[in-house]
Amino acid sequence: MNSKKICAILIAFAALAAFGAGAQSQQGSAGQSIKQDAKTVGHGVADGARDVGHATRHVARKVGHGAKEAGTGIGHGAKKAGVAIGHGAREGWDATKHAVKHVFSKDD
Repeated sequence: MNSKKICAILIAFAALAAFGAGAQSQQGSAGQSIKQDAKTVGHGVADGARDVGHATRHVARKVGHGAKEAGTGIGHGAKKAGVAIGHGAREGWDATKHAVKHVFSKDD
């Protein structure tokens, strides 16, 4: 091969190598851009999921506290009703006992 052909082949290889390096760097930057975009989207999804979790926790806490207060109110009401029934029964027993003593009094 003569020097002109060798020089033309070297120039062609140099141009091909330069084009390949340029294409590779552009492809790498596109890959980096896609990677960064995916990372940003991932962070957005994670932040949204965290916000939903916090909102769910807040609602569950409100419902739980409301149920606790309702249960406590019902329990206290039942206790008061039970005490009132007990007192009424005791008063009824005392009245019955007094009436029986009065009817069957030994003072006759």
